[in-house]
Amino acid sequence: MKRFLALFFTFLCLNAFAAKPKHQYIKITTEKGECIIMLYNETPLHRDNFIKLAKQGYFNGSLFHRVIKSFMIQGGDPTSKNAHPDSLLGNGGPKYTIPAEVRDSLFHKKGVLAAAREGDNVNPEKASSGSQFYIVQGKTFTDEQLDQLEQKRLKHKIPDYQREVYKSIGGTPHLDRNYTVFGEVVKGLDMVDRIADVKTGKADRPVEDVAMTVTVLKKREAKKLEKALGLNKI
Repeated sequence: MKRFLALFFTFLCLNAFAAKPKHQYIKITTEKGECIIMLYNETPLHRDNFIKLAKQGYFNGSLFHRVIKSFMIQGGDPTSKNAHPDSLLGNGGPKYTIPAEVRDSLFHKKGVLAAAREGDNVNPEKASSGSQFYIVQGKTFTDEQLDQLEQKRLKHKIPDYQREVYKSIGGTPHLDRNYTVFGEVVKGLDMVDRIADVKTGKADRPVEDVAMTVTVLKKREAKKLEKALGLNKI
């Protein structure tokens, strides 16, 4: 009996050790700090594509080429690597798009990762860029401001729980249901604020380049992170 119990507990321990983290995570490192982003399982096409590119080193050395304070920071253009200061950036990427994975429950609160895309006039299906992304900084809103957005710009009512987030944490609600949100910063949100604060010039490009390195957290690192932040319960 004792031998059976010992084997049973050994099995449980091995099972726990082998258990996969609930999500996949990427780390973005810059001179302005670093952040860790949890990729949503609800948007598998975008998640898997981002993981693939990160493992290839696709983003390494590229810039946050478009920065607008109280709105967002944008990167993922491979042509931004070693780009001349006067270069017009924002048109580069792999020769494919990703089908939209817009989910009403995934909204533009501060810190979310979302996919850039071409406008509706040439892209009515809202397909995402193969590599370009943005991280929301946004701003906080009042109920009156959200009411005005609903009446003048949005085609939907903002759910109450999302309203509370926009009033307390902030974000960019006017982008909701138009761009695929596929992750969120779970650690290091101050990096986004620091980048959003840099001086910018033509086409909202930072005057001093902000380059990035993007890596994928290993399973052991991801499990440790989830335990520390309580994300293993989500």
